[in-house]
Amino acid sequence: MNPLLSQAEQFDALVQWLRAAIKAPEQFTLGYDAESSEFIRFNKGKVRQAGQVQQASLSLKLINEGRHADVTLTLGGNPAVDQLRLAQALAQLRETLPLLPTDPYLLLNSEPWHSHKVQAQPLPDTAAVLEDIRRAADGVDLVGFYASGPICYGYASSEGAFGWHQANSFNFDWSLFHSNGQAVKASYAGAEWNSLRFTQRMQLAREQLSFLDRPVQALAPGEYRAYLAPAALEEVMSMLCWGGFSAQALASKSSPLQKLYAGDAELSPLVSFDEQVSQSLSPAFSGEGYPRQDLSLVKHGKANQQLVGSRSAAEYGLEVNGAPEGEAPSALAMGAGTLEQADILKQLGTGLYISNLWYLNYSDQPAARLTGMTRFATFWVENGEIKAPVNTMRFDDSVYSLLGSQLEALTAERELLLSASTYDQRQTASNLLPGALVNKLTLTL
Repeated sequence: MNPLLSQAEQFDALVQWLRAAIKAPEQFTLGYDAESSEFIRFNKGKVRQAGQVQQASLSLKLINEGRHADVTLTLGGNPAVDQLRLAQALAQLRETLPLLPTDPYLLLNSEPWHSHKVQAQPLPDTAAVLEDIRRAADGVDLVGFYASGPICYGYASSEGAFGWHQANSFNFDWSLFHSNGQAVKASYAGAEWNSLRFTQRMQLAREQLSFLDRPVQALAPGEYRAYLAPAALEEVMSMLCWGGFSAQALASKSSPLQKLYAGDAELSPLVSFDEQVSQSLSPAFSGEGYPRQDLSLVKHGKANQQLVGSRSAAEYGLEVNGAPEGEAPSALAMGAGTLEQADILKQLGTGLYISNLWYLNYSDQPAARLTGMTRFATFWVENGEIKAPVNTMRFDDSVYSLLGSQLEALTAERELLLSASTYDQRQTASNLLPGALVNKLTLTL
């Protein structure tokens, strides 16, 4: 029997038992999370550690006349034992509920929806992947981490809702180190391994590594033309996603994009952001039990829709659109531009090529002003040619400048950047981003 199908069947069996065990007016929601992952760690271009992780858990919420409590339990794969654990969890929550106050912002979905999506593209053969990595990294000091395997989510409720989602994916995150201690960082992720595409990514990283031989270019604080590679732009977007598109943050006036949604500021007409669930690895339902849909968050530089979870909907009189807990995008897609990959350096002319950013924070959150550091392969470019690496420097600039008045072009090619987080378990969150050419980036030190 297909083990992944077996997981779905075991989850369904637990749901059926729970529906029979519930006593009116009790209600429940039940979430399921599982992964079957292969992890491989590289150092000096060789495999240093390999292992597998298989785990599954349930998140049970019991509701009774406005009171609710939650418990999470680990599953062992034995149906009888798992059912016993669920029964014990149910009994524990029944004892807890009378001690709790009612929740005025609890908004359960009463619709009996059904969703089933299995993205079952064959995962890459590990031996073939290792051979590609060995061949492409020959002669360089590669440090990296490869993760691959299916991730499963399930949801069910006492109201008849049932969802199942499986996504097969891989993520290879690596750095090439120079003998002087500097490095080039890169990644390759997706659902289908393409040897040619991976080799091209590695070749670009190797070319950048060769420039780290050159003497470092010292730059004074000031304003510079700059190209932000997709990985650098992802750091900017990660900051904006902390409340930027959240209905709760916007309603409480704490969103970094408050001015954008209020109509007091705009981004460049080149900029559009979508929550593109339908073409991502993310499930088509939220952990709160609402079907998810594609959303247009920013359209041609102007605010459009926002992410609305059930609590925000109840508190502010809005309509739930399936936003995940925290109301942050999990499948963000930025519209592509027209700048071809081969023309990036030529169009940049003289300025900075920034591969990565890190340690970002807000220097002025209401103004969407960010500060952070350049990281890894940042180069000084003159007349369309890389001349020298640049020391780590701090920038301080507004998103309304970087993606607004100073944005010159976006690349035609976008890069899929999957979350490399393995905290609790692997994730399906993703960003599909182009690179950005900006006329002015402010370096402060």
